[in-house]
Amino acid sequence: MAKRVLLAAPRGYCAGVDRAVVTVEKALELYGAPVYVRKQIVHNVHVVASLEAKGAIFVDETDEVPEGKTVVFSAHGVAPSVHEEAATRKLKTIDATCPLVTKVHHEVRRFAQEDSEILLIGHHGHEEVEGTAGEAIGQVRVIDGLEGARTVVPTPGKKLVWLSQTTLSVDETLSAVAILKERFPDIQDPPSDDICYATQNRQEAIKAISAKADLVIVVGSQNSSNSVRLAEVALEYGAKASHLVDYAEEIQEHWLTDVETIGLTSGASVPEILVDDVLIWLAERGFGDVETVTAMQESLLFSLPAELRKDLKAAGQM
Repeated sequence: MAKRVLLAAPRGYCAGVDRAVVTVEKALELYGAPVYVRKQIVHNVHVVASLEAKGAIFVDETDEVPEGKTVVFSAHGVAPSVHEEAATRKLKTIDATCPLVTKVHHEVRRFAQEDSEILLIGHHGHEEVEGTAGEAIGQVRVIDGLEGARTVVPTPGKKLVWLSQTTLSVDETLSAVAILKERFPDIQDPPSDDICYATQNRQEAIKAISAKADLVIVVGSQNSSNSVRLAEVALEYGAKASHLVDYAEEIQEHWLTDVETIGLTSGASVPEILVDDVLIWLAERGFGDVETVTAMQESLLFSLPAELRKDLKAAGQM
């Protein structure tokens, strides 16, 4: 039996995650430990543990940060109320919100000023959704899944617009939009696609592999929306089985029974070292033939947050 691994490209770190992680690392170098981070900087247990080892302290809310200290806001974004609370506590803030999430925040504010009601397709309780909805309290309705699209009852007489969380399944989002448009023909589209380029690209890459795979392994954490979506998309596009793991040692030997072709990818918040560990684990079990399947090339980079760039420049580090 010819055993092989089809390795998806692109995979792993996106520009927003890279920017957020480097922001915390540079802040620790510049200001010294501890640097506080509100929520997980990105949704990956390995990244969070690595930054904790360097002196980052992760908190749930800004009121856990001692007055006058530095706090980094995560890549998922925060509501204006969080900025206000940080200012009240005299915290030095560094906003590592992904610029693509910031774009959706701008859209919410703009449509809210036009007195539109915003139907935000996304997952209740996800940090990105909470931050986005917080831009216009009372004017945003969260549409969680297709059932949410079927059952939402907007305010009568309001203009409607739909927006979306950046890390959703492209296919499921389009299905939700189709339901909304059928129910509300006058609903307005966002000025541009909200689902981030990296989420879309990683989904396209795993789609290209899944029909050929007996098993797909997605490296990523359970609270990572885009990683969970990758495991789901793999099944939807023909993989016989799909599993989400944080580390190579979580892979179960019995998953490999009667498996010839394994598809491998990783979520947008996953460092490449974790994928390398999985490749080593698989090679030790006969899956040493690795073929990279490239859906598209990525070259996007984001500059560090303005607050951090200013301090790095003052310290002669830029």
